[in-house]
This record gives sequence, C-alpha cells and structure tokens, in this order.
Amino acid sequence: MINIIYNPNFLLSSFLLFGISIFYSLRIVRPEISKEEDIFLTSITSLYAFILIIHGWRLDPILFFSQILLVFALLIIGWENIRLRGLVAKAVKSDLERNSKFMFKVEK
Repeated sequence: MINIIYNPNFLLSSFLLFGISIFYSLRIVRPEISKEEDIFLTSITSLYAFILIIHGWRLDPILFFSQILLVFALLIIGWENIRLRGLVAKAVKSDLERNSKFMFKVEK
C-alpha cells in the first residue's frame, strides 16, 4: 500500500523535484556546462524525492528536520556547482579567444 499524505514532506519533495528539474533542463538551455553524470545525479535525486513522498509520513520531527537540512545542502551545493561550471566555461572561452588572436598575430 502506498500512503501519500500532503504533509510538509510532500512540499519538501516537490521543492526538491523542482530544483532537480531545473538542474536537468540545464542540458537543453546551456549544454556547454552540462556533464554526462548529471543524468545519473538527477535520477538518484528523483528517486530520493519519490521515496520522501511515499514514506515521508513516517518521519518524526527531528528526522524530518535532518531531511530538510540535507535537501537544502544538496540544492545549494548543486547551484554552486552549476555557477562554477559556468565560470570555468567562460574562462576557457575567453582563453581560447585570446590564444586565437595571438596565433593570428604570429602568422602575419
């Protein structure tokens, strides 16, 4: 029997699913900063969110608080990872542009 109750665990799981869907849509919006392991990470996180939806009604308050901390830490680390990937891609792009300008100057 699956017991889905609209408690705070459902809200936490939907928040996590929303965040991970944004992380997955990064492959479509900015493919230069997405990696192949992102699909694996979104699958595992989606499984975790669905487990929270189905079995979250059994969480006592202190365990639920630990799950809240875990979800927010996961989303913050993911956001920082995406931001750093963007900065690295930008730095690599500017470095390639600078090196290509230097190469053209040497050939002339």
